[in-house]
Amino acid sequence: MKPAAFAYAKARSLEDAIRLIGAHKGEAKLLAGGQSLIATLNMRLSQPSLLIDINDIAGLAGIRVAGGMVEIGALTRHVTLERSSDIAKHAPLIARAMPHIAHPAIRNRGTVGGSLAYADPAAELPACLVALDGEIDIVGPGGQRSVKADDFFKGLFETALGPGDVLTAVRFPTATAQTRVGFAELARRHGDYAMVGLAATAKANGKGLADPRLVYFGVGATPIRTRGAEAALARGDIDAAVQALDLDPPDDIQATGAVKKHLAGVLLRRVAAQLMDDA
Repeated sequence: MKPAAFAYAKARSLEDAIRLIGAHKGEAKLLAGGQSLIATLNMRLSQPSLLIDINDIAGLAGIRVAGGMVEIGALTRHVTLERSSDIAKHAPLIARAMPHIAHPAIRNRGTVGGSLAYADPAAELPACLVALDGEIDIVGPGGQRSVKADDFFKGLFETALGPGDVLTAVRFPTATAQTRVGFAELARRHGDYAMVGLAATAKANGKGLADPRLVYFGVGATPIRTRGAEAALARGDIDAAVQALDLDPPDDIQATGAVKKHLAGVLLRRVAAQLMDDA
């Protein structure tokens, strides 16, 4: 299929993009990497009257490390994160996740902001940002605000972005000597969306772990923290953590909910081993 007809505009600034969005009253879409948007256009799941290209807006790309925080601009390409020494050093969870995101051709064009704004429940970066206790910067008609990642993902393909809003950057604490991370996913083929995935962080606590954050993707409408499992893992009881997984995955074309629940336990054991190996 081919997309329905639409107009095209290239925004020269954030203010310009916000003005264009407002002028089309919910009928405009932002174009960054386009790796999700173009597919929805071609299938006519999206039929905007205007496509606003934001790729030339200055200051929306890049990685900055300062004040104990990592900040990533919304237009930063996945491949930039994958190859970044700063990400490898200061954000090892992101570094572990990047090779699992689609295929090289997708990572060459796809952007951090696009992945988060699209909010696919099987995507890796939303879960990673929640596991990292990150926050998201948004600029809109009412000015600038920041939203915690825990509060950003509202439902299936639904976020805290309002009409006229533009996601501009994300930030999260830099890794320290006590930081422990783990990541794993199961997909039918490498590069496919995960049937089940798990992104995790914790702090070293002697031979154990403190403050674990276990965030699943592919098992619900949003990234899902499993707080009962987190508490059990903090006690060092992996069996209890698996039993405490309060997940209710829906059936889909890849697997039944029961199979996904079983696989979630398998991944928890694997990721717990990663966390403990580092501890």
